[in-house]
Amino acid sequence: GVITGGGPGIMEAGNKGAKLAGGKSVGLNIDLPFEQFSNPYIDGDKLINFDYFFVRKLMFIKYAQGFIVLPGGFGTMDELFEALTLIQTRKIGKFPIVLVGSSYWQGLIDWLKSTMHEVERNINLDDLDLMKIVDTADEAVDHIEDFYSKFVLSPNF
Repeated sequence: GVITGGGPGIMEAGNKGAKLAGGKSVGLNIDLPFEQFSNPYIDGDKLINFDYFFVRKLMFIKYAQGFIVLPGGFGTMDELFEALTLIQTRKIGKFPIVLVGSSYWQGLIDWLKSTMHEVERNINLDDLDLMKIVDTADEAVDHIEDFYSKFVLSPNF
């Protein structure tokens, strides 16, 4: 399905929305000594707990058919750039990556263009096409549906 990334409150909101809409609500939880716990909106049979970040991230990306990324911290950036790297290097199949909140993400995209691409030549400009910035949930859904409308395959959600 589609993965929603961001801090714990954002992930809970994603699970709540899926639950209220009658969709499947999966949780990939990491055991930490602070603040991380599962939320009540995850389907009981779809909560998976992990001891290690790398195993959680592997499962996160391996089975994703899309990422909806909301504002978050280092963990969010780690998962975003891991997905981008694996898609860019063709280690996994391409899937849609949607960044929600242009005021949050635009500065990063501008830096990737101006510094990583134009000054340092560390990325190709086409690499930025792997992501789309939107401001609403409807725009995020539309982008994912548009992505899959071009293929014979369809998402499993």
